[in-house]
Amino acid sequence: MDARDFLRGLKRLGVDFYTGVPDSLLKPLNDTLVADCGLTGAHVVAANEGGAAALAAGHYIATGRPALVYLQNSGIGNAVNPLASLLHPRVYGIPCVFVVGWRGEPGVPDEPQHAFQGAVTREMLELTGLAVLELERGTGGEAFSDLLTRAGEALATGRSVAFLAHKGALTGGEPPRAEAEQPALTREEALRMILVNADEADCFVSTTGKASREVFALREALGQSHDHDFLTVGSMGHAGMIALGMAMARPERAFWCLDGDGAALMHLGALAVEAQQQPMNLIHVLLNNGAHESVGGMPVAGGQLRFAPIARAMGYGTVFTAADGDELRLLLPRVRREISGGPRFLEILLRQGSRADLGRPTETPRDNLRSLMRTLSGKGE
Repeated sequence: MDARDFLRGLKRLGVDFYTGVPDSLLKPLNDTLVADCGLTGAHVVAANEGGAAALAAGHYIATGRPALVYLQNSGIGNAVNPLASLLHPRVYGIPCVFVVGWRGEPGVPDEPQHAFQGAVTREMLELTGLAVLELERGTGGEAFSDLLTRAGEALATGRSVAFLAHKGALTGGEPPRAEAEQPALTREEALRMILVNADEADCFVSTTGKASREVFALREALGQSHDHDFLTVGSMGHAGMIALGMAMARPERAFWCLDGDGAALMHLGALAVEAQQQPMNLIHVLLNNGAHESVGGMPVAGGQLRFAPIARAMGYGTVFTAADGDELRLLLPRVRREISGGPRFLEILLRQGSRADLGRPTETPRDNLRSLMRTLSGKGE
């Protein structure tokens, strides 16, 4: 079904406000919303799925009309609290329309981090009180009209509904245009410079999405081992806290967190915790390209938000910013050897995009974990 036709159908339910966190399966919907509504007013890209649900609740309270919240099924966990304690009919009974991209759908090949989430997605949605309606490839006409009728009946009782979108269920949409003027440095170029300049004993925690894929590919290209890396293939927004836990337990070794702007924004409070703990061996790198690139390129909330001032306000004593390759090359030795003021924060301004032939890790998550744990125990070096 064309995403624009889907949105027209939702207008019959009174939906005229849209928010959420982008998903690759919902890219046609995301792109259509950017094209038709922009990024302010009727359409807001949220920092996380729980915030999107709360925003939708506020819209309903003020207007009496349900809003649309879009998300990948991996983000259901972030939305559970408002689903259970705000929207649910046993609390306020605030109706909302969710569109959930079904990654890891049983029987459909996908990446390992989506397997369990995909298997329990429908059950999770139903447990939080949502009426689940499956949006399959080819859904349209009378079948879609029937889904809308069922959705309207649920919404009228104060119950939220979830359209569970199969892969390929939504089509159409045009990719959002990148800003005309962007930094020259790509994420992969920045990661290469970091890996080359780091000490051999340093360990890395990379965020979900293309950053981890590029770290894996770069290790292969440089002839380096993967046994110093933790590729956070899921758990968006939690790479910083993973790195903090490792840094606190192993103070003799340096740990680099290779974070993304959309991921960091999703759980921004982690920066305050990292700074408060003052680990001298933690370097938090913020790879800022202003977009949720791994799931289609939609701009992050706030667009080209600058994180260095935020990190400083959160309590980081040592903060750096690199706007191009030359600046990064000069800064990296300082970042690596600076030991005063607790953890270090490095924001790198990047252009959007990745190479078309970027592969995926060939090691399983369990193999990746075992290799790193051997290294940290001293058995792998």
